[in-house]
Amino acid sequence: MEVFSFIFGAFIGSFLNVLILKLPLNEPIFTKNRSKCPSCNHTIFWYHNIPLLSYLFLKAHCAYCGVKISSLYFIVELISAILTLFIFLKLGFSKEFFLMSLLVYVLIVLSFIDFKYKAVPDYLLLIVLVLSFFVTNFSIAEALKNAFLFSGAVVLLNFIVTFYIQNIKSKLLKDESLKTQVALGEGDIPIIAMIGVVLGSTGGILAIFLGAFFAIIPSIYSNLVKKDIQTPFIPYLVLGFLTEYFFKLETFIKVLY
Repeated sequence: MEVFSFIFGAFIGSFLNVLILKLPLNEPIFTKNRSKCPSCNHTIFWYHNIPLLSYLFLKAHCAYCGVKISSLYFIVELISAILTLFIFLKLGFSKEFFLMSLLVYVLIVLSFIDFKYKAVPDYLLLIVLVLSFFVTNFSIAEALKNAFLFSGAVVLLNFIVTFYIQNIKSKLLKDESLKTQVALGEGDIPIIAMIGVVLGSTGGILAIFLGAFFAIIPSIYSNLVKKDIQTPFIPYLVLGFLTEYFFKLETFIKVLY
């Protein structure tokens, strides 16, 4: 079953690649036409489209025109396969397994769309928030309380940090572009609310801290090397969420203190 869950996750990852590619462009997900190479437009046969394996056997190049295949496809399939395996090991073959897997799959799509566009579809954020209430171990009342507490705290923090960036930092650095920059995007708020619903107060705070920690180096690199002041935060929040969900660092901290 462990091997099956990994293979199942890889095939789901192949579908997630389609969502990541088409959803931001509002293109239809299901069509009668078979997949084609975006470079030479040659129809891709099924044996050239096997998750993970085809990418490795073709050495990351199209079998027809030789153009390099983006590593994004392989990465998404691998991440989906590994996370599906981890969820199975944690929850077993159960209703909770399918619900949690669905939540994680949507989070993967959101993360990679945010990486590319620095914006995500609102309906995906709503799906994540709704799904979180089906996977939480807390009561509905407790889950709602955590959702409101976390989202409210983020709105307040966003106001304070944004005020600092626009009114103080912009003057100190004499950078006019900072006057319109905001600390957090609106898409971050539902993700943070979801974290509170699923992990609770202590675990949720730790997950958000981890997300901010994971974002430090990419943010510095983006600012200094790529000269881009916008860092997509959703992927790092998701990484912090998954780290706390699977490894329960909250438990280790309680033991230490």
